[in-house]
Amino acid sequence: MAEELITVKNLKVHYPIRSGFFNRITDYVYAVDGVDLHFEEGKTYGLVGESGSGKSTIGKAIIGLEKITDGQIFYKGEEVSKQARKRRSEYRQNVQMIFQDAMSSFNPKRRIIDIMSEPLRNFTNMTAAEEKKRSIELLEIVGLTEDALYKYPHQFSGGQRQRIGVARAVALNPKLVIADEPVSALDLSVQAQVLNFMKQIQDEFNVSYLFISHDLGVVKHMCDEIAIMYRGRFTEYGDSDEIYHNPQHIYTRRLLSAIPQIDPNMREENKRIRQEVETEFHAEGAQFFSPEGRVYDLQSLNDNHKVALNDMSIIQEGGI
Repeated sequence: MAEELITVKNLKVHYPIRSGFFNRITDYVYAVDGVDLHFEEGKTYGLVGESGSGKSTIGKAIIGLEKITDGQIFYKGEEVSKQARKRRSEYRQNVQMIFQDAMSSFNPKRRIIDIMSEPLRNFTNMTAAEEKKRSIELLEIVGLTEDALYKYPHQFSGGQRQRIGVARAVALNPKLVIADEPVSALDLSVQAQVLNFMKQIQDEFNVSYLFISHDLGVVKHMCDEIAIMYRGRFTEYGDSDEIYHNPQHIYTRRLLSAIPQIDPNMREENKRIRQEVETEFHAEGAQFFSPEGRVYDLQSLNDNHKVALNDMSIIQEGGI
């Protein structure tokens, strides 16, 4: 069994809403409202949900870019909730991030050699020559040549910049890389290139990924386990095949029914299924959400599958 690397317990990120003359806190936005995650070495975990569901907030909270309201993060059994926000802690060295828009995470006034060398300078004592050698090695992994070192970010295409972002994220041989929508802005052929490079890096360095996306097709291709997120909570969590072939929560079924189908002969059938799921989503809400609209707590369906339902007796094999 793979070693458990990072454990996240009851993670909450709440944003205050202020109003009135005295700017007092009158309510909160529950961006993340009590989720649990665990990461083993060499595995890929998917986090799926619509925009605003809180999935990117989870990634940023784990790496320390968002302040945690409540909950704990453990790294190899040691609590690191506060270390996550320290720039030069061991935890920050071993947890890196790939951003959706690589250009916004690069300094446009700096050359790629400086961008690639920055994490090395923060966490190692390499000489300038060693930094350059390591940067060349990393670029070669993602299919770029030494010439790229002396160019600026604007001189590359979107796909090339994203590959540079991947290379920078693995510069320190991290244990976990959080990939926040890493290919959503790329066309399909370039998406495939970036995903293949990520797989290659995982095979070579045994790195774990938290793959955040709204694209269920990409997540199915990449991930061993998947969490489906809605309104800051998990509706379903489990093995990738279990989630895709035996979805139990209506929100999971709603997402799956929206996956585009390429067979034109199935167009009417797929439309009918989507309409049935949408009707059930609105009509049977009490089984899936509390009166306040909150997703229920996860309950175990089996060893590889958890689902958030009020009444587990309605579970049926193959779906609800």
